[in-house]
Amino acid sequence: MEASINLSYRNAKEAEAIAQAVSPDNVKVPHGLFIKTTVCGSRVSTEILCRTQFGTFISTIDDLLSAVSVAEKSLSAVKKR
Repeated sequence: MEASINLSYRNAKEAEAIAQAVSPDNVKVPHGLFIKTTVCGSRVSTEILCRTQFGTFISTIDDLLSAVSVAEKSLSAVKKR
């Protein structure tokens, strides 16, 4: 199973902040699961490849989108200050 999630932001600085927030270097993923997040200008792209169970695939997408939501809310709160 594969998924490509592409998100657009106002500028490259916001995109980089979101990408860094959702792709920590110290997280190990289960065997058979591959995740890669990249930034290109104001876009964040995450590629997910899952060679295990469907539940793992769905949970990974859910976890990613939850992390993006938290990062976006945090970025918004910092901007308001």
